[in-house]
Amino acid sequence: MRRYSSPVGPVRVLKCTCYRWCSFSALAILVEWLSGTHLIREGTNNVAAGMIQTVMHAIRVGLAYMVMLAVMSFNAGVFLAALAGHTLGFFLFGSRVFKKKAGSPSYQKTSDLPPMSC
Repeated sequence: MRRYSSPVGPVRVLKCTCYRWCSFSALAILVEWLSGTHLIREGTNNVAAGMIQTVMHAIRVGLAYMVMLAVMSFNAGVFLAALAGHTLGFFLFGSRVFKKKAGSPSYQKTSDLPPMSC
């Protein structure tokens, strides 16, 4: 009986798996950063501001769809990596932990983009 060996060793498989998980976490963190960022300054031309918002929205939706497609692979590790990325991204960019003002008035704009919803 002939024994077949894999051309890819277990260490290489582990490295590739960790790389994939880190990249999906990074994509999720970028989605959260774009959701809470404030790049458009007051007094910016409305056309320029609209173009910036449109590009930022397209990037955010594209990244979110990439994360969604990765999660739809039904791989538990990918799901946990995406969940960890969204959690860390919200903690860093969406929560009050790193905000300068703890209580901002409700009429102030918190982000350049509207919240993501289904």
